[in-house]
Amino acid sequence: MTFQPSRAPRRRRQQLIIDHVLARGDATVAELTELTGVSLMTVHRDISELADRGILRKYHGGVSAQPSTVFESSSDFRLHAHWAEKQALAHATLPFVTPGMSLMLDDSTTALALARLLPEVGPMTVVTNYRLITEELRNVEGIRLISVGGEYSRTHDSWIGLPALDMISGISVDLAVLSTSAMTAAMTFHQEQEVVSIKRAVRRAAAKSVLLMDHSKVGHRALHRLESVDSFDHVLLTGPVDEELVKEMRALTDVRVVETDARAAEADGDEAGGGGGGGGAGRRMAGIAGRPEGE
Repeated sequence: MTFQPSRAPRRRRQQLIIDHVLARGDATVAELTELTGVSLMTVHRDISELADRGILRKYHGGVSAQPSTVFESSSDFRLHAHWAEKQALAHATLPFVTPGMSLMLDDSTTALALARLLPEVGPMTVVTNYRLITEELRNVEGIRLISVGGEYSRTHDSWIGLPALDMISGISVDLAVLSTSAMTAAMTFHQEQEVVSIKRAVRRAAAKSVLLMDHSKVGHRALHRLESVDSFDHVLLTGPVDEELVKEMRALTDVRVVETDARAAEADGDEAGGGGGGGGAGRRMAGIAGRPEGE
């Protein structure tokens, strides 16, 4: 079926191209032109931009997917994947955040969605190794911002490596908020060992931790084990998620399934962007389903 987005935002059209190519492995320019309903020249511009961002590879007459470890790690790719769900997760995390607390955010784009809401909360200390979060909060009065240094990773747009690990390990905060690539009922995963080390340090630096996972990551595995699900004090998921899997998780820790506004999901990707203020459709999402008794 041909999508008809001639006047649809560029981000939504490019996400359609990404999803199509990742599902099939490759696609011709003619195929993508029919899929998107825009001109051949527009499709060429789109795939050139996606290739420059390291998400897809161009070849004569078509485009193919990068290896999964490349595009899944790309900050730019992650910024435009399931953004409405990430905004919903961010809003559902706000009750855990209080004025005056110290908060550590990892280099996930889900944590970035939360960072965009923090000016509404009040004064606090925020520690992060993600450049886009520092850009988001650096001019916000009342937020003491601590940027974790180390080896800069252009792929992740964050600071990693031993210097970052040492700095995180020397900090103690009230709450850590993080996300990762995949999870089963009992274990979380990430495809890169170096990132695993940083995320472990982030969780262990906090008195309490919240794991945020959109539905695409649930029920899957990646190369490296991160932490067991019961290591996290709270796990917030977006649906649809397998009920049996959620039941197994709830035997281990507090698990909450967050509803995503369908209207906002339809506009997913339009507002993901880089270091500008978030908001818009995502600010209409809240709603938590399946909250355990007494919570």
